[in-house]
Amino acid sequence: MSRAISERRESGAHGDRSVSSGSTALVGRTRRGLEGGLLATLVMTVYRLPVSRSLPPTAEFWAQFVGGGEPEDYPVPALALHFAYGAGAGAAFAALLAGRESVARGDPGRDRPPGPPTDAGEVPTTVAGLLYGLVLSAVGERVVLGRLLGVDPDDRVAFHVGHVLYGITLGAWVGTRTTARE
Repeated sequence: MSRAISERRESGAHGDRSVSSGSTALVGRTRRGLEGGLLATLVMTVYRLPVSRSLPPTAEFWAQFVGGGEPEDYPVPALALHFAYGAGAGAAFAALLAGRESVARGDPGRDRPPGPPTDAGEVPTTVAGLLYGLVLSAVGERVVLGRLLGVDPDDRVAFHVGHVLYGITLGAWVGTRTTARE
């Protein structure tokens, strides 16, 4: 793609480069968070299914609020809902990092050309992902499982480890896919 076409796309229909560039960066960052959320959910699920030998808690949610019956009756809806939640949480994570990444990457301004991520951005974003996974795990256990579903997980350790894996994977994905301008 030619540089003129690229610059025209960045500047938007009205030539307001700063507004368009900011919204374009947010869309790109959110897209990467969504992608990372899907990947991280896959990693969490691949870990969780054989360790806990049960479906994610979305099966219980589906059985209680949508389909009735037993959670084991709904593997496909449970996994689809689990991946939807994971993708949404990934997009939210990336959007929450808006504005923090340029500081973490040492970007002094918007005029720096895009380039590969640096360790200065990868490490803090991965650590932020880990913390985000821990928060999701705590909220999931207390609010979703405890209050909403009224269940006490018998696989509590696997539940928390799965969310730690989710957070690290998500943070690493976003951190290695976001350049200084995004």
